[in-house]
Amino acid sequence: MSTLKADTIQSTGGGAATLTKQSAAKAWINFNGVGTVATRGSFNVSSLADEGTGAYQTNLTSATADANYAVAGSAGGGGPPSGCWHTTGFNANSYNTSNTTSSFHQQIYYATTTVADTQFIYSSLNGDLA
Repeated sequence: MSTLKADTIQSTGGGAATLTKQSAAKAWINFNGVGTVATRGSFNVSSLADEGTGAYQTNLTSATADANYAVAGSAGGGGPPSGCWHTTGFNANSYNTSNTTSSFHQQIYYATTTVADTQFIYSSLNGDLA
């Protein structure tokens, strides 16, 4: 049996290596969904769109192999009642549209029935890259 040890793995071009056919998250995002939406940090995300109250579209830099991936996430803080800290329910792919190989949609709910813009939204995508 061989052992591979490394501190850093890079692509042949010198940048980060792309993970394929592995169980690691293929994309993630941490963003503010109140007012002008703003990404705090992300991986494999090219842009973010505000689609209305509590609704967001995350666009991927590298496409997935198909639209049969899994999106998981959580959200909280800053929604109704205004300025209060609370926990919200998170439901991915509920914004009356389907996910594609290059984007996914999120709908944020407060108290499970009311859509709400929220300060802290976290999402990750697991699946295979194209």
